[in-house]
Amino acid sequence: MTRIKLGMVGGGNDAFIGGVHRIAARIDDRFELVAGALSSTPEKSQASGAALGLDRVYDDFKSMAIREARLKNGIEAVSIVTPNHMHYAAANEFLKRGIHVICDKPLTSTLADARKFARAVEKSDALFVLTHNYTGYPMVRQAREMIARGDIGKVRVVQVEYPQDWLTTQQDFKQAEWRTDPARSGAGGSTGDIGTHAHNLACFVTGLEVEALAADLDAFVPGRQVDDNGHVMLRFKGGAKGMLWCSQVAPGNENALRLRVYGETGGLEWAQEDPNYLWHTPFGEPKRLITRNGAGAGDAAARVSRVPPGHPEGYLEGFANIYSEAATAIEAHRAGAPIPADVMYPSIEDGVRGVTFVDACVRSSARNAAWVRL
Repeated sequence: MTRIKLGMVGGGNDAFIGGVHRIAARIDDRFELVAGALSSTPEKSQASGAALGLDRVYDDFKSMAIREARLKNGIEAVSIVTPNHMHYAAANEFLKRGIHVICDKPLTSTLADARKFARAVEKSDALFVLTHNYTGYPMVRQAREMIARGDIGKVRVVQVEYPQDWLTTQQDFKQAEWRTDPARSGAGGSTGDIGTHAHNLACFVTGLEVEALAADLDAFVPGRQVDDNGHVMLRFKGGAKGMLWCSQVAPGNENALRLRVYGETGGLEWAQEDPNYLWHTPFGEPKRLITRNGAGAGDAAARVSRVPPGHPEGYLEGFANIYSEAATAIEAHRAGAPIPADVMYPSIEDGVRGVTFVDACVRSSARNAAWVRL
């Protein structure tokens, strides 16, 4: 199998998420990273490219897009792993030249850019993939399959939370600097960074869409310009209700993403820090533990699992599943064939919904937690 030639924008030296994307792209050997514009300054970009041993290193993403599109052996896809405010500008240069885009979340820093982004994807022949990586976890796919099959009946209640503690005090390092700057992260702080993950996970697993919300956002750290804690009540189309909590000032929590879904006949519970297990409780019966690749796990989980039960799979493998799904879609596109029906990855529509969620949270909180329709 010929590996897909991949470029990267952002993700240079000392950038956490760029390294994660590079590992994820390599795990199943579907991509080969050959080019990059890896930093906002030419000097840092060149140094980062040299450290990675890339064939072609560019000073900026526009010159990269122009030249790669002209090369006979240029990149077929690009990963965008910059701060949020640069996603649209960078991705657009590649989309309009027919180069597939794999973009980190959230989609953009503003709703206006998200809408322009959607139009750019619609005009392009290239594919767009958003890396909401938690959708790639096997037991998340298992939960989605069970709900779609009716194993817990019609969904009534959705509880999702994502607490962290790393911004409990004023921090002075690169990740904190841009993530707490509204000009780069967007108007939402914790809502944009991790609230979008919680929102996306709830919608992906249940198949439901948020219709309205009421949000109470706070910036507890003095001087912080974006929220670091959010409580959000949710109303879903079809009548289900939910609550979402995201916080980056919750001491004792690292990446404690957790989802609980309750239907007419049972409930499901999954926790990201213990990702190989899914609890299923039919009403009136004992709780049942379903393990990744174990008894009771279905086809949806099995197709994104690599090793036997009992061996842990988690964050990097979930990320890699999104990259592998993207690779399968790109290969089908190259051959002029339909994308296989079982291939799943977050789309531009998911990205716009995420930014719409953040925008609605900010507007609701400014109006004293008034209900806002999405």
